[in-house]
Amino acid sequence: MKDLQTMIDESNNIVFFGGAGVSTASGIPDFRSSTGLYHKYPYRAETMLSHTYFMHHTEDFFQFYFREMIHKEAKPNACHKKLMELEKVGKLQAIITQNIDGLHQMAGSKNVLELHGSVQKNTCMKCHKKYTLEEIEKSHICTCGGTIKPDVVLYEEPLPNGVFEAAIEAISKCDTFIIGGTSLAVYPANSLVQFFHGKNLVVVNLEETSLDKKATLVIHDDIAKVFSKIKTD
Repeated sequence: MKDLQTMIDESNNIVFFGGAGVSTASGIPDFRSSTGLYHKYPYRAETMLSHTYFMHHTEDFFQFYFREMIHKEAKPNACHKKLMELEKVGKLQAIITQNIDGLHQMAGSKNVLELHGSVQKNTCMKCHKKYTLEEIEKSHICTCGGTIKPDVVLYEEPLPNGVFEAAIEAISKCDTFIIGGTSLAVYPANSLVQFFHGKNLVVVNLEETSLDKKATLVIHDDIAKVFSKIKTD
């Protein structure tokens, strides 16, 4: 923690890249741990969350989606809040997240790059009218008769236009790159580290990752617990 605090104190351009582990402390289950979503059903979560399944089994998709992917009771945890504070004091320049829960924005962070979209945003596939999460809970059929699709990246779909490029630009300019709460198993998100040329590469994750040997600092611990100890003043 002392080393991490020193790196943060001496940095002026920090970028944070987070995965599912950032949200688990808020009560949102991850995918790939032994108790995660991938181990909960006899069928593959990739199938249920694919573009093909959405198009051909829309009703079943939404049943699964609202049962497993929507967690309206979740609130920002210590990690979300500390990142907001780091942004507020000018240390943190960008948050890049694989999560779709919108908790970073709920905590007050401004520059959030959502690689996989957000459950808070939804668009009619026919007329492109926008809908809130609360609205599509009542009906996923648009007033025009089209199907409303959550603005989240399903399997078989590309990342949102411009988001990956913005992430690359932010990473290439930062002096400290903190990667937290991710197994680094998802491509292309796990390829972003190649664009980092700064001083400090920090990995905070419960389990080992493929970057541990390359990192300047590795902390194997709960990310919310670690970030709760960071001082921003």
